[in-house]
Amino acid sequence: MYLYITINENDMKFLDLVKERYSCRSYLEKSVEQEKLDYIMECVRLAPSAVNRQPWMFRLITKEEDKAKLQQCYHREWFQSAPMYIICSILHDEEWVRADGKHHGDIDIAIAVEHLCLAATEQGLATCWVCNFDAEKCRQLFTFAENEEPAVLIPIGYAADESKEKKRKSMNEISK
Repeated sequence: MYLYITINENDMKFLDLVKERYSCRSYLEKSVEQEKLDYIMECVRLAPSAVNRQPWMFRLITKEEDKAKLQQCYHREWFQSAPMYIICSILHDEEWVRADGKHHGDIDIAIAVEHLCLAATEQGLATCWVCNFDAEKCRQLFTFAENEEPAVLIPIGYAADESKEKKRKSMNEISK
């Protein structure tokens, strides 16, 4: 049995969505609607992971005092403009480990975070991957399980800037 879906001409194609997503570094002072957050987090929940372990936790940071704490972990002026953040963590005791010892938590969190970013873009929101933050400071300021690693911070909101042309390798540089 096959399910046929009719695509509306106004619907965004995946390639268009991928082209539209960019690393936003300036946000409007406008809150993100709960229904958009619910939609985005449902997309995250449905992300694939190795052996379906789903070794992740996502903390939505919206309170002013929590935002101020998180801003101590990444000292960039633009970062402070986001109306909210999501701390994306790996649950190491739940991640799948391949027979040769390769841990898949980093891969799994990356897949889920990109689902988050693309879903946000589809909803008219902007995001930026932030991995160069003080993870130890983050761990000190927020409550994490012992085997939980804060891996990515995602500022999320309405863009106050515009995307720039993406610089990417050519197709023949990335495929054989």
